[in-house]
Amino acid sequence: MKKLFLIIGAPGSGKTTDAEQIAQNEENITHYSTGDMFREQIATNSQLGKIIDSYVKKGNLVPIEIVIKTITTAIDKAPTDMVIIDGYPRSVEQMTKLDEYLQSQSSVKLQAVVEVVVSEETACDRVLGRARGEDDSVEVFNNRMKVYTDPLGDIQKFYDEKNLLKKISGEGSIAEVVQEMTKFIKGV
Repeated sequence: MKKLFLIIGAPGSGKTTDAEQIAQNEENITHYSTGDMFREQIATNSQLGKIIDSYVKKGNLVPIEIVIKTITTAIDKAPTDMVIIDGYPRSVEQMTKLDEYLQSQSSVKLQAVVEVVVSEETACDRVLGRARGEDDSVEVFNNRMKVYTDPLGDIQKFYDEKNLLKKISGEGSIAEVVQEMTKFIKGV
């Protein structure tokens, strides 16, 4: 049975960097970033990539059918029994669809949802400091932050009631956050 860990956090919380480092340090863990998977699809310039790009450029959510197919395919193809997916879920609909998928599968079990918590100021400074592309502007950041925070209370409540939510401060150094997150994941 595959053990699934979801990592959520504001844009710029460090969730992708943290998850990447954990997977690099631990050979039995595979990491997927929804953002990276979408950027790879956009880079192909395929019809699907163009559709994804039209949402990402504005900081909006990619349609649920595309997201679920991307996520479930990644889990199924993961070469290890422990899988970390960061940046998911980002809406109540995404959370519900993943929950339905997990309930229909006996081969995957959600172990925990780790929320990397940072202040909005820290998140904004990090996003604007990295400026990877046109989706890293103040206007798009503000929209992405709103898209993240609007459903956050419902997502937290859902996973907290299932005793699956773990909050970790993302304000420390990358090494500190990675160490705390790794210790938690390996201990579950």
